[in-house]
Amino acid sequence: MMQIANDEYAVALRKGQKESREAALAGKPTHPKVLDEILPENYPGIIQDIGLLEIPAKRIIGTKTAGRITAFSPSFRPLLEPKTEFATKWIHLCAAHLGDTGIQDPILCYEYLGNFYVQEGNKRVSVLRHFDAPRIPSTVKRVVPPMSDDPRIRAYYEFMDFFKVSRLYTVQFRRPGDYARLLKHLGKKSDDIWTEEDRRNFNAYYSYFQDAFEALRNPREEILCEEALLLWLELYPWQDLGRLNGAELKTTLSALWEDVISTSREDSVKVETRAEDGAKAGILERIFEVPDHLNVAFVHQLTSEESIWVASHEEGRQHIESVFGDRITCRSYFGASGPAQAELAIETAVMEGAQVVFTTAPPLSLATLKAAVAHPKVKFLNCSVSQPFSSIRTYYGRIFEAKFITGAIAGAMAQNNRIGYIASYPIYGTPASINAFALGAQMTNPRAQIELRWTCVKGTPQEDFFADGIRVISNRNVPARNQMSLDFCNYGTYLMDDMGELIPLGSPVWVWGKFYEFVIRNIFSGGWKQEKDGSTALNYWLGMDSGIIDLDLSRKLPAGVRQLAKILCHNMVSGTMDPFHRRIIAQDGTVKNDGSGTFTPEQLIRMDWLCENVIGAIPPLEEILPRSQPLVRELGIYRDKLPQEKEAKKHEDIDHIR
Repeated sequence: MMQIANDEYAVALRKGQKESREAALAGKPTHPKVLDEILPENYPGIIQDIGLLEIPAKRIIGTKTAGRITAFSPSFRPLLEPKTEFATKWIHLCAAHLGDTGIQDPILCYEYLGNFYVQEGNKRVSVLRHFDAPRIPSTVKRVVPPMSDDPRIRAYYEFMDFFKVSRLYTVQFRRPGDYARLLKHLGKKSDDIWTEEDRRNFNAYYSYFQDAFEALRNPREEILCEEALLLWLELYPWQDLGRLNGAELKTTLSALWEDVISTSREDSVKVETRAEDGAKAGILERIFEVPDHLNVAFVHQLTSEESIWVASHEEGRQHIESVFGDRITCRSYFGASGPAQAELAIETAVMEGAQVVFTTAPPLSLATLKAAVAHPKVKFLNCSVSQPFSSIRTYYGRIFEAKFITGAIAGAMAQNNRIGYIASYPIYGTPASINAFALGAQMTNPRAQIELRWTCVKGTPQEDFFADGIRVISNRNVPARNQMSLDFCNYGTYLMDDMGELIPLGSPVWVWGKFYEFVIRNIFSGGWKQEKDGSTALNYWLGMDSGIIDLDLSRKLPAGVRQLAKILCHNMVSGTMDPFHRRIIAQDGTVKNDGSGTFTPEQLIRMDWLCENVIGAIPPLEEILPRSQPLVRELGIYRDKLPQEKEAKKHEDIDHIR
């Protein structure tokens, strides 16, 4: 037995020396990490005694102190020569492990942010990891970091709740909300106590998935297996890990791999803010194979009669039919009101020959992704913003540009400096629209105050404004070009007289046909292939210069205000005006812009604060009506901050952007 142990030490030593050399060449640490060097002196974290656990061996990444780290490579392989005292002890431990008794004494370690640092038992760890032991018995002390706004810290606090019920260290997420999503996929509630069988099954399934993950992963890619699993579970049920063989599992994960990469990278979303004329790319037709005819499908949650949002996209379909004639064939599919119905509608569209599929609401994004993974030759686009999937493209409009102009109109028309603003949902892009409106109102009326209400919470905003003496109100944007919608004040910014009669002023309007025309021209010209960039998620976020956002002005608008609005429109379309290129102060008094620059598209999309002249707040999830919560979970500005219990089973009602 001792000879075998000696031979094993020689093997482990060679591997350790190789690992250390490669780490040095890559500029990485050549020894295990040291917790005392990671944590600052007098660190305020709390120490908790967790007790005896079987901890994942791969999560043991360092030591508590720097005492013996030079004896080990980063993964605890030995580095000292065979005739040292260290090697002798290692060899005896190895012989014990290979013998009848095995290594029985648990190690002692500290856990910090899901990783373990050994206090006693370094050589035991080295021997057991050499033989690929998946878990190692350990007495654990946890170092609890102070709570902060850091996403990793918030995620760790969610882990501690997860650990209370599961007693597992197998997965460690970096993003808040991921533990809740995992429990949802497992069919468990946040307070369900796991049985020993639950733990064994989870560890076995996770290990099975991890084998497929490691077979595909490039060592240079900073991807977590648990995050890949979460995305995979969005498309496949947990039980499939017990049904698929290794090759089938690897195939499903391989098809999703570019999306795994894009969802794990913070910089993977490319926001495209300009709609270039596809005809300019004509030379590409000689390089790429481009179609002579396209079958185009539109998949909607509701019907045109049920939703003016759907009607606006159908108007866009009619526009491209008139533009391209017999070069395209369009079909519309309605009633994709839930996940099963959405998957069926999209699959039907593909089976009926669709080469381009537009899904017209954010809740359809996951069904769109599933279809895109299954049908990589079909082009899929989903109407939403800030989605990290590379297999589909998303599209939305910079509505804030037109909101700035209607804000200027409202400021000019407000007699008492008070303006009402009725917002729909606290989703990506909404705060930018509110703030742009507020800045526009401030431009024409420096004393203007914007009083904010929301349609996604209980209340009657318009009636409340009237009772409170507010006479100029901004309501929903016109989803389609329809003068009657503006004239009857169902949408837009309007003036209320003292009798409650509504007088229209103007409204932003969606012109979806312009976007659909841009996409189809791009495909016919060969430009689509030019934009594809591996694991980069492409989000189209187009504004007034593209024509997909426009401004309808009421015939009752005073001539001077109308002229001002037209000048602002011209400047916005030409690119000479930026609503946010000025000094801006938030409600809390912080200076968000000193006036020397402006915001990036990503900053505008994810804006989560309000200007100083806005009275009101962004509602928390618990105040939002159940029918609106699914959309807020999908695209809410605080979706990454939702605590675990908020990610329960989604409400069956549907709501979408209007």
